[in-house]
Amino acid sequence: MDQVCAKEESSMDQTDPNPEPKTTSTTANRKQGEGTPPGSSDEAGDSPAVCSEGTENTPEEEEHNKLSLISWNVDGLDEEEQPERARGLCSYLLSHCPDVVLLQELIQPYTRFMQKRLADSYTFIEGGKEGYFIGMLLKKSRLTLLDSETVAYPATRMMRNLLVAQVLFKGQKFCFMTSHFESCKANAGERMRQLRLVMRRMAEMPDDVTVLFGGDTNLRDAEVAKVGLPDSCDVWEQLGEPEHCRYTWDTHANTNNDHRYKSRFRFDRLYLRRAAAEGVPQLEPASMALIGLEKLRCGRYTSDHWGIYCTFSVEMHKTK
Repeated sequence: MDQVCAKEESSMDQTDPNPEPKTTSTTANRKQGEGTPPGSSDEAGDSPAVCSEGTENTPEEEEHNKLSLISWNVDGLDEEEQPERARGLCSYLLSHCPDVVLLQELIQPYTRFMQKRLADSYTFIEGGKEGYFIGMLLKKSRLTLLDSETVAYPATRMMRNLLVAQVLFKGQKFCFMTSHFESCKANAGERMRQLRLVMRRMAEMPDDVTVLFGGDTNLRDAEVAKVGLPDSCDVWEQLGEPEHCRYTWDTHANTNNDHRYKSRFRFDRLYLRRAAAEGVPQLEPASMALIGLEKLRCGRYTSDHWGIYCTFSVEMHKTK
């Protein structure tokens, strides 16, 4: 969906048509076509896999006090090399082992593939069944699902909605949300209505609940400025606006689709509303990185979007 809109609007939104792509610390060591990338099929075969706790370089105690999350538009509508790209997605999830996974542009073959390999480790929630839809994965060993709901966008013309999950994490109440906002520059009005609905739902949650939204918003900065983020913050901005993970849609670097005009956007965003009640631990952004930057053996990337991998620390609320 996004690539179709990008072709229609890229001549209006484009950056320099022939720029020199910037090299960041995240992409500088990428060697396309060499070795075995994290998203290769070698790491996610056709049998069930168990997500191991922690990471290679993170002590177990430190990992226990953090929450990790991946948000990714996986471009399930692209029919090119779907099996290899689905295996690549599972490999990334297995290598990062996030507590929460927020996915957009899912299709049934993708969810069936993931469930066969990840159902032992994750609880699956789908925001739809037909066409393409959003979804959420919650690590069973770390989070307990209490309730979930799907909220409709009354004026959407693209089957878009909001998926909401109420969970317990370390005995504390959390609410996770994901969505895929209306695509294309011409649909800014509907996109801003969807953002307002999300902000309202986040603000309406009780003070003892931490709320975290992530998804492909298709938002431009000017649209966000018009709506505002009452009671919430942009996680990327909270981390100091790191340049290496600014652009999640980057047709200079991502070659899955052939775009005549090249463009970069920060379409994929995370919004946090901290719990305000006394004695409730606070969720604080700790780190952010882009994933999916390596080409698979088939010569394509896992998606036409880069994914966001973000970690948060859990800290006690400080009384003012």
